[in-house]
Amino acid sequence: MKAAFLDFATLGPGVSTAGLDQLLAVSYHTHSSHAEIRERLHDKEVALLNKAELDREIITGSTGLKLIVLAATGTDNVDLEAAREKGIAVSNIRDYCTAAVVQHVMALILGLTRHIMGCRTPVSGKDWERSEARVLFEYPIRELTGKTLGIVGYGTLGRGVAEAGRCFGMEVLVGERVGLAAEAVRQGRTPLCDLLKQADIISLHCPLTDASRHMIGADELRLMKSDALLINTARGALIDSRALAEALDAGVIAGAGIDVLAEEPPADDEPLLSRDRPNLILTPHIAWTAKESRQRAVDQMVENVADYLNGGRLRRVI
Repeated sequence: MKAAFLDFATLGPGVSTAGLDQLLAVSYHTHSSHAEIRERLHDKEVALLNKAELDREIITGSTGLKLIVLAATGTDNVDLEAAREKGIAVSNIRDYCTAAVVQHVMALILGLTRHIMGCRTPVSGKDWERSEARVLFEYPIRELTGKTLGIVGYGTLGRGVAEAGRCFGMEVLVGERVGLAAEAVRQGRTPLCDLLKQADIISLHCPLTDASRHMIGADELRLMKSDALLINTARGALIDSRALAEALDAGVIAGAGIDVLAEEPPADDEPLLSRDRPNLILTPHIAWTAKESRQRAVDQMVENVADYLNGGRLRRVI
């Protein structure tokens, strides 16, 4: 089968595609514009992609397309209804970057509670040497032991972060699904409004839906403790970034660690980039990008293709 990998550069350097090349005749493209996607899929049976967008126009115009294989878990960049109408199979990958994301979440939490970035300045600026007390207290370092970690989205990633938090001696609260009626709250789950009030650190791991879009806005931020931290490695639009920027500036919450933005790469007017904030760590959607995770992504794509060729439905979305 002939295939096109439309945005291979998004998987970064150092990954092996030997498995794909054994199964398919693949043409690799670093990136593809909308017009290029149409051209590159016109004679292909398989589309391989990570972030490239396959809208209805492209899907309906790709007459030979039989299979779409995503190098990602999210499918919002593919018109699934159009694919379903044309009988095109779609598969994604799952649980390939859990270790990397969990470690990144903990790095953000530790970076904020230990003030790793800020502490470089006193050392390089000779403040430490000039201190009569021989120790600096400019940055209020906090322990994680005994703190409450709130997890919103308790899938594989949320469970992984919860486990890591417990290893640091943290108590864990698991948030109930957004939009669920109060009387339907499950045992062992905490309504979001209560979780926001009680948690010292809140980490988001839920998908972006109509119900979860801007689930953390100005009102929700005001419910949080003034010394609380907010971590987001899920989807940028879960948070109203303007409200978060204002909350950080006003001291409504103590800090935030953000790996995802609503628009990526960010627009010039992205509020979280409007100024340098010492209580914000902002990383460019790299939580998942450990080399091992990227190779697992390709390996799962290989498994999906091989299973499809054998008549299976491994990791099929449709």
